Amino acid sequence: MADPTYNRYATEGRAFDRGYFDEGLRQHMLRVYNYMGAGLVLTGLVAFLVSSSPSMMAAIFGTPLKWVVMLAPLAFVMVLSFGINRLSFASAQMVFWAYCGAMGLSMAAIFLVFTGASIALTFFVTAATFLAMSLYGYTTKADLSKMGSFLMMGVIGILIAGLANLFFQSSALHFAISALGVVIFTGLTAYDTQRIKEEYAEGYGHEAQGKLALMGALTLYLDFVNLFQFLLSFLGQRDE
Repeated sequence: MADPTYNRYATEGRAFDRGYFDEGLRQHMLRVYNYMGAGLVLTGLVAFLVSSSPSMMAAIFGTPLKWVVMLAPLAFVMVLSFGINRLSFASAQMVFWAYCGAMGLSMAAIFLVFTGASIALTFFVTAATFLAMSLYGYTTKADLSKMGSFLMMGVIGILIAGLANLFFQSSALHFAISALGVVIFTGLTAYDTQRIKEEYAEGYGHEAQGKLALMGALTLYLDFVNLFQFLLSFLGQRDE
């Protein structure tokens, strides 16, 4: 089968330039990682600053406001996911940063449960795992699309199991959900990286390409945060 990028980058009077395409792809992926990294930094800073203020923690997690804080990230994700085509690039960026900030507010709660040292350790383990799997997804010649549907089915499965465990409160089920979550989001990191790479197309306009990078960053951000939270179940040391 012919490489579709040859059709995309070859125009009348201009041969396909593999080097030009590869450089554009590298710039695109760098943009994705920069957005994702900046989003994680914003989330971490907000979580740390809020957790350092007993009055803010009490105001948020000691009142019904905690439900607003917990549900706000989901609302921002839905706005981006379903409204990205209607939003301008500037508006989409604002929603992305607002989402990362809201996620930081929500994740401040982990400092009520786990020690700072174990949270830091889990973050570094997550970062190392993410980097390894994302690099694999970017460089591998294997087609990872086949496992994508199974991984998404797994995500739905752990969501359903997690909701069920709100009622059963089973430690064994919690352990199984956490273990499956680590496996699933480790795999999704590689799969999503390859998918983002394959979706790249220089032929898009500047704004559309910017939105593509932003949505790629959101996808990898979600993979990282979910992997971190599931690993925290194993590596996190509870603050007595």
